Amino acid sequence: MTMKFLSHTSSLQIKGTVGYAAPEYGMGSDLSTYSDVYSYGILLLEMFTGKIPTDDMFKDGQNLHKLAEMASPEQVMEIVDQVLLFKVEDEEATSSNSRTQAKMEVIQKCLILIFRIGVACSME
Repeated sequence: MTMKFLSHTSSLQIKGTVGYAAPEYGMGSDLSTYSDVYSYGILLLEMFTGKIPTDDMFKDGQNLHKLAEMASPEQVMEIVDQVLLFKVEDEEATSSNSRTQAKMEVIQKCLILIFRIGVACSME
């Protein structure tokens, strides 16, 4: 008679990249499309702020989501990656001030909408 021993191993394995995986996924929740939406929101915020979710500036409960949430809508231009605005700044030197101001207002409105999407998607 042969005895078979069953080995029961349980491990929680997180698939994804730190900073992009939804927090509830790290706590054992099942995979869902919500995880993808969360990751999309973080990616969107990363692209438009130029900050990565694991940046050293995010300490004591601060994160990319909270940064964008606190800045929106009044301070969006302060957290946007300035590299995205270089072309507008170059045009500023050659065009009229009122035209440049109008462009900046349109850009700011678009950025507010983008940040709202990123914040909504990256809610815990």
